[in-house]
Amino acid sequence: MKDYLRAVTEAESVEALWALHTVEMAKYGFDRLIYGFTQFRSATSLGDTKDMIILTNHSQEYVKGFIEDGLYFHAPMVRWALENNGVCSWRWMDRQLREGGLSETERRIVEFNRAMGVTAGYSVSFRSVSARAKGAIALTAAVGISQEEVDRIWERHGGDLIIMNNVAHLKIISLPYSTARRPLTARQKEALEWVGEGKTTQDIAQIMGLTPATVEKHLRLARTVLDTDTTAQAVLKATFQNQIFVIET
Repeated sequence: MKDYLRAVTEAESVEALWALHTVEMAKYGFDRLIYGFTQFRSATSLGDTKDMIILTNHSQEYVKGFIEDGLYFHAPMVRWALENNGVCSWRWMDRQLREGGLSETERRIVEFNRAMGVTAGYSVSFRSVSARAKGAIALTAAVGISQEEVDRIWERHGGDLIIMNNVAHLKIISLPYSTARRPLTARQKEALEWVGEGKTTQDIAQIMGLTPATVEKHLRLARTVLDTDTTAQAVLKATFQNQIFVIET
C-alpha cells in the first residue's frame, strides 16, 4: 500500500490517478468503480452532471443507463451516501429490499443493476466541511463474487481500503479538472485570476498589456467555456475545478 499511496500523492492528473486506483481496487476484487463529487449540492439536487467530477470504468451501456439517464439520483446506495459518512456494505440495500424499505423507483434501479451484473460491493461516502459538497465512490465486486465474499474481503482489508479511497478522493479534488469540451486558455485563466484578485477590467488591461476590449473578450469566452452567466460565477467554478491559481506542470 505504501507504493500505491506514494504514486497517488505524486499523480499530476486525475486521469493518471484514476488509472492507478482502478488497478489497485481490482486487486481486492472490485473491478468496476464509480466516483462522484459535486460542489453544487442542494436539498433537492446534486447539481448538473456536467459540473460534477464523475469517474468510472463501468461499461458504456451501464454509464448511459445509470449516469446519463439519471438513474443514479434515485439509487438506494446514493441515498445512503447522501445521508451518511463512512462505509456501507451493499448488504444494507438487500436488507432494505427484503423489509420493504425501498421505493418502487429504487427497486427498479436494483433490478437494473442486477441485470448489468452490479450485485455486490461497498460504498464509501466521504466527509466534507461544506454543505454544498459531497463525494462518494461505489466499489463493485467482479461478477461471480457474492456479497458474503465481499464482506469477508472487507473484514480482512477494509482498513486499508478506507485509507486508499480517502487518499484518492482528497487527491482528486486537489487536481485540476474540466468538464468543458475545451479547456480555458492561458489568457482566459489569467484574466479570471485577476478578477478573483479584485482587479477591474482597466486594471487587468494594464497588467496584461491588452486593451479593455480584449480583456472583456477573454472573460466572455471564459464564461462560455465554463457555461456561466457572470464572470463572478466563472471565477468560482474555475476555482472549484482548480483551473486557476494553480502551478502549471
